[in-house]
Amino acid sequence: MIPVLDWSTYATDPESFTSDLGKACRDTGFFLLKGHGVPEDLIAGVFLQADGFFAKPDAEKQPLSISKNPHNRGWARIGSESLDDTSGQIDSKEAFNVGLDLPADDPRVLSKEPFRGVNVWPDQVGFRDTMLAYYDAVWKLGVDLHHAIAADLGLPADYFAEHFTAPLATLRILAYPEAKGTEGEIGAGAHTDYGSVTLLMTDGEAGLQVKPRGGDWTDVPHVPGAYVVNIGDCLMRWSNDIYVSTPHRVLPPRRRRRSVAFFLDPNPDSVIRALPGTGEAKYPPVTGADYLRSRLDATYTPDPVE
Repeated sequence: MIPVLDWSTYATDPESFTSDLGKACRDTGFFLLKGHGVPEDLIAGVFLQADGFFAKPDAEKQPLSISKNPHNRGWARIGSESLDDTSGQIDSKEAFNVGLDLPADDPRVLSKEPFRGVNVWPDQVGFRDTMLAYYDAVWKLGVDLHHAIAADLGLPADYFAEHFTAPLATLRILAYPEAKGTEGEIGAGAHTDYGSVTLLMTDGEAGLQVKPRGGDWTDVPHVPGAYVVNIGDCLMRWSNDIYVSTPHRVLPPRRRRRSVAFFLDPNPDSVIRALPGTGEAKYPPVTGADYLRSRLDATYTPDPVE
């Protein structure tokens, strides 16, 4: 149900890879990607830095709270998010977000453009350098993957390139505590992702499930070293529903679960409208920034009053 694709074959047999990609994007909207070229030691370094950060006491992490940051950067405490905004379930996870790294004197920062702030960093040796090296590596992978997406949709290979030059991409490290067994407990509620594609690396602990159209919740298999890639809502809108952005969730894990997600959203001023050749538009045009804001506003709950 969820195919395994090998990115390294795109260089030698692009037509075959593109065909397999197109089938996955139209069917479940999920696939596993091996042969991606992101160094194993860099991935391991991200997990190591994430473990070090999440082991800190909440009082030390609180100054970096995402609730104090209008640009979707920083620490999200356990219980601060509800990805399933219809069930009332509160997610049992904590996270830390890193965005496009901009200096404080960047004109976009000074003019307070949406989601154009500076990153916040913990006092932890190696954290910043590791996260930014990983951000750049997976950003490149995501942009390159859009060459195959464009080919599958009958567009020039570089069609999407201009939309990811300074993207609203977010690197998010996550930690899910082991299940407590309480009623209604959920790791991450059922949701679809907001952007174009998501590239997720996990530690292998089970919990991620996908709900394909007309089907029931299905476990996403783990292939060591492979990314779980899924289509987000922006790309579904772009493709005029040719591609599917599929609901997924994370069940409370039996043991502590860690993952590293890279959400590749387009540039803030990119206008998401039905691609050429996809028929009458099913959605009104929307900018990347406006769409992201509408989705984030429905996700977060305020920090408790101290």
